[in-house]
Amino acid sequence: MKYVRLGKRGPKVSTIGFGAWAIGGMNWGKTDDRDSLRALHSALDHGVTLIDTADVYGFGHSEELIAKVIAERGKNNLVIATKAGNDFYNADEKDDQGYGPIKQTYSKEYLIFAAEQSIRRLGVEALDILQLHSPDLDKLEQEEPWQALEQLKRDGKILHAGLSIQSFKETEQAHLLDTHHDLLDTIQVRYNLLERQAEKVLFPKALQYGIGVIVRIPLLFGFLTGKFNTDSRFTEDDHRKMNLSPEKLEHYLGQVAKMRPLFDRYPQQTMAQVSLRFCISHPACQVAIPGAKTNKQVEENCAASDFGTIPEHEIPALDLM
Repeated sequence: MKYVRLGKRGPKVSTIGFGAWAIGGMNWGKTDDRDSLRALHSALDHGVTLIDTADVYGFGHSEELIAKVIAERGKNNLVIATKAGNDFYNADEKDDQGYGPIKQTYSKEYLIFAAEQSIRRLGVEALDILQLHSPDLDKLEQEEPWQALEQLKRDGKILHAGLSIQSFKETEQAHLLDTHHDLLDTIQVRYNLLERQAEKVLFPKALQYGIGVIVRIPLLFGFLTGKFNTDSRFTEDDHRKMNLSPEKLEHYLGQVAKMRPLFDRYPQQTMAQVSLRFCISHPACQVAIPGAKTNKQVEENCAASDFGTIPEHEIPALDLM
């Protein structure tokens, strides 16, 4: 496993982390806590030092599972990045958008409350990284979310402040780095071989300001492992029923065919490993956070770090329009 500093002010982290959405037990089909805990332990055994989660994953359950691992093994150099703003505490059924009753709440009072609840659930003294959880732009143009991060930093409840950029808004929200680069230590971005919009405006700004970049959805919800085709279908309790619908699968399959020369160049590596290597090859990006449910998936993901980056000239072009 290789390690790198997360931006100019962030902590040192493994270049492959662990994305802990699926282990929350919601939105990814059936999960088993025993398998999830084994996967977490396996990640740490293979050198992972960054776990990314959110309070809303499983409505606190993902954080609770991480807390069990911390209780057993100690915190040591483990960095926990969590998120707040997708309010499940005060939502009701009319707020349900398919992920359970959730609404965006980015008031200063709420974000401080949510951070304190995550501290309690995780069993830590302070949050290593607290990220605003992919809010709409109108929420981010208000002062209160940024005031909350500033207050939480001053009070020692968070060590680093982050923003999870809303998916497909990588250019639209890039100007926020101009305004808040003194406060923001990290951003989290949707980025993978088939979705590279962040390269246009967002990544140059992150490099300019020394803001660390965490890459989410690096395997495109498992599509870039090569295990899905046009006949793949998902259960009603799996968000991929929408995010990898038959229409989207057909589109992605057309795009991934253009990447075949890259995969063929590394025949001893899996499609997932080459895809993860791509995500940490851009100079703005430090860590990718694939999810995993099994020890085998963890081991495969972590090995991508050792293979290192991919030279830019080897990466097939993709239309960013």
